[in-house]
Amino acid sequence: MLTKRTFLSGLMSSAALATIPATAKAATPDATLITNVRVFDGKSDGLSGLTNVLVEGELIKEISPAADAAPDVPRIDGGGRTLMPGLIDNHVHLQWNQGPMEFMTARSDYVAALALRECEATLMRGFTGVRDTGGGILGIARAIDEGIYPGPRIQACNASIGMTAGHGDYRPRSVLPRAFGGPGITELEAKMITIIADGVDEVLAATREQFRQGAHFIKVFSGGAVSGLYDPLDINEYSPDELKAAVDEAKRWNTYAASHAYMDSSVRSAIDAGFACIEHCNLMTPDSMELAVEKGVWLSTQVGFFMTPIPEGFNEYQAARQKMARDGLDAMLRLAKEYGAKIALGTDFVGSSETKATQLNELTLRTPWFSNAEILRQATGDNGQLWQLAGPRSPYQKGPVGVIEPGAYADILLVNGDPIADLSVMGSAENFDVIMKGGKAYKNTIL
Repeated sequence: MLTKRTFLSGLMSSAALATIPATAKAATPDATLITNVRVFDGKSDGLSGLTNVLVEGELIKEISPAADAAPDVPRIDGGGRTLMPGLIDNHVHLQWNQGPMEFMTARSDYVAALALRECEATLMRGFTGVRDTGGGILGIARAIDEGIYPGPRIQACNASIGMTAGHGDYRPRSVLPRAFGGPGITELEAKMITIIADGVDEVLAATREQFRQGAHFIKVFSGGAVSGLYDPLDINEYSPDELKAAVDEAKRWNTYAASHAYMDSSVRSAIDAGFACIEHCNLMTPDSMELAVEKGVWLSTQVGFFMTPIPEGFNEYQAARQKMARDGLDAMLRLAKEYGAKIALGTDFVGSSETKATQLNELTLRTPWFSNAEILRQATGDNGQLWQLAGPRSPYQKGPVGVIEPGAYADILLVNGDPIADLSVMGSAENFDVIMKGGKAYKNTIL
């Protein structure tokens, strides 16, 4: 029997399908042969000699000068260009594309529309994968994976977990915490940017809730923040027992927990609690760097975020914290290189599409500390290794990302130039003649 409810449901589904971009639904070719390219594989210091790369379905099948395919298989003549893995940004917030007050008061469907636009723009800048470290992006990630809309692969933590008065607590002081009769949910919690949890039991429940929502890893605010309202940069957020509760729960889900921390004391407490990755970590000391290397902890670092002017609207305390974090960046990156730390690359931009459009600058801004090859590895193979920590929680199980090798996902850039010799060619997506994700070319200017 056709009820009014089922009719309206069908009508809404039909309307939604009618809006799907035709290009996003195009089928991935069975195979593509890319010839006459020099390969940067995401792991090496240089480029290969001229070779061919055969893609079958979503994966790379063969890399060899002798690689060939049937006559009807589409071909791309690389003409000596550099073939390399698609870039990975390991610290993004795809959902947050407005100023704080606009974002907190905007309708959720409008926020989602801006996020879809940002996902497509991110892909077309050459980032075929991103790690979202706070925000309700999992539904959009599903739409991208199902081919409904173009965008990068997304690993996501869903909401970050923070304490009362810690980073992520943007409630006015006039609003009481729920433990003392305040509202049951905040604006940032509603948009899944953060969830406030106090005490071991609440931290456990918040961690499990992120996995219930489909999170691939967990992120916890364990130190003060540059932009926080109430938390000085120097404090440790959460007790050791609370931190360990989140880490242990993530391990039970066969994945990992990442920590937001700037000061050495909060970085050290996160390492001691067993966090596998520290976000930011600008003010680390040699002792903590040595411990991080000993335990194999990843350092998820950002440069461009601290090289931009202090954002308008920052109060004097936020501006001072921004300067403190920026001043510590040079020493931390030098220590990380000296000690051989595992360094991931991210951007952490929020607030506007205009700021996020500078995403590619993150690579060239790292040249005072790293060689071109090191930077390219950070943005590809090294970031891909961090992705692997999500284990069975990752939605991408067919092969590795961030590398060019048989069996890896065919997430590929064809670059007009040699980025090992001249990293500036990575500064503009205009130099990316082909952007391919999962064997499908979303951009191809080679006729």
